[in-house]
Amino acid sequence: MFVDPSGVNVSSSALRFLAGRLREHRRTLGTRWRRLNAGRQALLALAHLRNGQPCAQLAAGFGIGTTTAYRYIAEAVELLAALAPTLAETVRAASMKAYLILDGTLLPIDRIAADRPFYSGKHRKHGMNVQVIADPKGRLLWASPALAGAVHDVRAAREHGVIDALAQAGINCWADKGYQGAGGTVRLPYRSRWDSLSAGQQAVNRSHAKVRALVEQAIATLKSWRLLRKLCCSTTRITRLVQAVLTLQLASST
Repeated sequence: MFVDPSGVNVSSSALRFLAGRLREHRRTLGTRWRRLNAGRQALLALAHLRNGQPCAQLAAGFGIGTTTAYRYIAEAVELLAALAPTLAETVRAASMKAYLILDGTLLPIDRIAADRPFYSGKHRKHGMNVQVIADPKGRLLWASPALAGAVHDVRAAREHGVIDALAQAGINCWADKGYQGAGGTVRLPYRSRWDSLSAGQQAVNRSHAKVRALVEQAIATLKSWRLLRKLCCSTTRITRLVQAVLTLQLASST
């Protein structure tokens, strides 16, 4: 593990990956000199994403201006987000897996009570809905663009085309009761009071719960990047941040 000046542990493979992409980008632009070299810029961006530290604090630690720090971080995020796998690429790569696991998570944001579209009644807080696909071992494969927190999981999955993509590929997908009525190849538990289910249905639900619980590992992996635990930026930037984190996580796990 590589420890940056702010005391944040980041994967050395993620650091090398991002630094390499930044060097390529600078060569493309013909950049001759910057306040930070590609390696230090990568470290700056990783510290922001991993620990959620504000640009002003990081700027002081790296000896640059706040505006410069913001610009360097935004540049790195844009590069990473552009490299994130699409849903089609993810489904194609996972076509030989026995099944996939689908779930939604809420990324908390700083909004006031008047911002109703962002309020999730399920979680009782403001946030952004992100759909997550994991493999049978609970490894993160894909994360969707962010939608307002008031959007239900099944609606979000439909809007992103997840259900149709999985059905067309013939991949079975385990999901919870929040995806009731999804159809396609989405497999759901029996929906009824526990004492009204037959012994066989209870056994199926127990087995289903054990399989589906593995997606929590993928969600925990996503939220191990502390910036996503409480977002204080414009909601228009959140999708790019999620995609950037996804790219880094996939790069560091290969």
